[in-house]
Amino acid sequence: MTEQLEVDRLAETFAICEQALQYQFRDRDLLLRCLTHASIARIRLESNERLEFLGDAILGAIVCEQLFSLYPEKTEGELTRVKSVVVSRTTCAKISTDLGLDRCLQLGKGLADNELIPLSIMAAVFESLVAGVYLDGGFDAVSVLVRRAMGPEIERTVETSHGKNYKSLLQQIAQKNNRAMPSYELLDEKGPDHSKCFKIAVRIATEVYAPAWGPNKKEAEQRAAENAWCQIQGQDPPHAAEMS
Repeated sequence: MTEQLEVDRLAETFAICEQALQYQFRDRDLLLRCLTHASIARIRLESNERLEFLGDAILGAIVCEQLFSLYPEKTEGELTRVKSVVVSRTTCAKISTDLGLDRCLQLGKGLADNELIPLSIMAAVFESLVAGVYLDGGFDAVSVLVRRAMGPEIERTVETSHGKNYKSLLQQIAQKNNRAMPSYELLDEKGPDHSKCFKIAVRIATEVYAPAWGPNKKEAEQRAAENAWCQIQGQDPPHAAEMS
């Protein structure tokens, strides 16, 4: 009975995952490995860590090709900057969350009991599934998945980086409505000195909006400003407030 319950549970998990990806795996063992975190695997080689390694490279290649094709007017430096944001751990984790992959993850008891799954794990499962779709269905299949998942993130990043300046937009809103000017509060920072990440939130008068992480203070402020602007418009903040 217990064995059958586990089979049924996995079948339901696979169905949820495949519906989210809009891709059906032929190799069910491969799909299980994509979803299995090291905390529950018997040995690390049975977890999704090796798949994460491969998926990261495939993801980067497809996004680079997409950026190269879509933006012929942009320089190498501009394309590199956009790519670094689009394939970042924060963006991959956001996509995983949007797809509902947290419901599919196979985690050890300690992690499974947590309400909030660390961003690093959410990012890793998306990268693992990219590798899984590539191994199971080939490059054309994984290209469809990555382009569909990453397309909106690429557009948003390009628009934020080279179009809308959300810090300016917030200032305009504040002036128009006779509100206090936005201020930017540093809430946290992580990482070694040569590679720090910064967590910043926007405050307007007594209102504090959803914070965002960035690879430098300027980018973190711009992302925090976008979060605040979206919340003021009644939209969900696009940038994650937490990271592992």
